[in-house]
Amino acid sequence: MAVNPHLVELERRIKNRNARIGIVGLGYVGLPLAVEFAQAGFKVVGIDLDERKIHSVNLGTSYIEDVSTATLKPLVRDGLIRAQSGYKGCAKLDAIIIAVPTPLRKTKDPDISYIVGSLNEIAPQVRAGQLIILESTTYPGTTEEILRPALEAGGLTVGREIFLAFSPERVDPGNKVYQTKNTPKVVGGSTPSCTKVASLLYAQAVEQVHPVTSTQSAEMIKLLENTFRAVNIGLVNEIALMCEKLGLDVWEVIDGAATKPFGFMRFYPGPGIGGHCIPLDPHYLAWKLKTLNYSARFIDLASEVNGHMPEVVVRRAGAILNDAKKSVRGSKIFVLGVAYKKDTGDTRESPALDVIRLLQEHGARVSFHDPYSNAIRGEDGRVEKGAALTERNLKAADLVVIVTDHAVFDYGMIVKNARRILDTRNATRDIKVGRGKVVKL
Repeated sequence: MAVNPHLVELERRIKNRNARIGIVGLGYVGLPLAVEFAQAGFKVVGIDLDERKIHSVNLGTSYIEDVSTATLKPLVRDGLIRAQSGYKGCAKLDAIIIAVPTPLRKTKDPDISYIVGSLNEIAPQVRAGQLIILESTTYPGTTEEILRPALEAGGLTVGREIFLAFSPERVDPGNKVYQTKNTPKVVGGSTPSCTKVASLLYAQAVEQVHPVTSTQSAEMIKLLENTFRAVNIGLVNEIALMCEKLGLDVWEVIDGAATKPFGFMRFYPGPGIGGHCIPLDPHYLAWKLKTLNYSARFIDLASEVNGHMPEVVVRRAGAILNDAKKSVRGSKIFVLGVAYKKDTGDTRESPALDVIRLLQEHGARVSFHDPYSNAIRGEDGRVEKGAALTERNLKAADLVVIVTDHAVFDYGMIVKNARRILDTRNATRDIKVGRGKVVKL
C-alpha cells in the first residue's frame, strides 16, 4: 500500500505534540476537552460566538463547574489555550473538533444549524493534512451526509488529503469520578485511516480510546446510550404511577428488586428528565427512523411518560394541599432545587422549571432555592431570583417540594421546619418523620 504523506505528517505532528488543535464550542464539552489537550502539551485555540466566554477564557477564568480556574489560568498564561470569536486562521490548525449545541425544534426535529454554521466557516479554509472531528450529538449519517460533501467540495478527498471522524461527547456535568480524561472515547472515521489518526489524537489526552468501523456506528452509539437511559427512566416513572394506584412505596419496590445480583439495573423515578442529552438525543434517532418509515415506539412512549412527570408532581402537590383544606391557588410553595441533577447548577431542560411554571399557572405563590443556581429565566424572559433556605422560609411555606436532591441540603432541618413536604427524589429517606408530613412521589 502506498504511503500517504499527509497522514504520515499529521501523525508525526500529533505524536510530537506539535499539532495545533481548534475546538469549536467552549461549553460543557469543549472547554474541558481543551483543558485536557492543553495539559497534554498541545496548543489549543477555542472558538465560540459568545464574547463573554472568549473574554473569560482569555482571562483564565472558568465558567464551567468541571473546570477550575486554578486549572485553566496557568494553561492560558503559558500560551497553551487561547480563545477567539471568529474562524480566522482555521487553515493553520491541524485538527478541528466541532462541539456545538444540537437542540431540537419545537416539532422535535433535529436542529443542526450550529453544525452547519460552523461547517460553512471551516470548509472554505480546509487544507490537505487536516483532521476534522464532529462531537456534537446528532442522527446517524450526519457526518457522511452533511460534513463530508461540504469538506470535499473544494477538491480534497476524505481519507486521502483530509481526514474526518465522529467521536460522541460523553460529558456528565458534576461527576466527580468520570470526567473527560478517564471516560472512554468512541471514535469512528469515514475511512480506516480517518479512524486511525483521530484515535491517535484522542489517545494523547484521554486514557482509553475505542475505535469503531464507521462514523454512523459512532453516532448510533451515543444515541443508544441516552435512549437506554430515557427508556428505563420512563419505565420506572410509569412503575411509580402504578405503585401510587396500588398504594405501594415505589422506592421500597425498587430497592427490593435491586437485591437481585443479576438481570436488574437500578433506576429511580423523579419529577422528569433534564440536561442537554437524555431529553433530546432519543428524538434524533426517532426522527431519522421516521425518514425510513419506521416508528420508534419505545422512544415515543418514554418521552410521553417522562414529559408528563412535572404534571404528576403538580397534581400530587395539589392533593397534599387539598388534604390540608387548601387550594393550590394562593398557597405558598417553596421549591428546593432547580438544576436538572444533583450537585450541579445546570438547569438545561430541567423539570423543575416546568414544575414551577405549572404551579404558577395554577395560581400558587412559588419561591425556590438552589445553592448552585440562584436565578432562573422564565419563558417570558423574566429572571426570577431564588430565596434563602432558612427556617423562616420553610415554616412560611404551605408546601415544600424537593425537586433536586442536592447533597448539601440539610434534610433534617428541612423536615423539622416544613409543614408539608413532597419529596420527588426520596431525599428524606433517612430522616425520621411523623406520619403524613412527607409524601413521596
